[in-house]
Amino acid sequence: MSSLTTSSRILTAPTALMASTAGLVALTAVVVAAVIWLIILAVRLTKSPRNRPNPSVDLVDQARELKAVGQIQEAVFLVRGETGMSQRAASRFVNRL
Repeated sequence: MSSLTTSSRILTAPTALMASTAGLVALTAVVVAAVIWLIILAVRLTKSPRNRPNPSVDLVDQARELKAVGQIQEAVFLVRGETGMSQRAASRFVNRL
């Protein structure tokens, strides 16, 4: 009977070790996924700030004057610099003036 008890201890020790290892791997995977998600969220928030200032009347007038004399890229650059708009958004804004 002594050998039977010893062999059952040997069989249960690796099983318990494997179970704790599997749990540790699962926990590590969850933590890594959460960190990656937080990094992606931070990058997205920095690329598109929510509180963009509205273009002032002076900015609109300046951009309109630049567009009228054919300096569209300068108008887009001005709008981007003052408002923080993307290239695409500033181009659409200037084209609609």
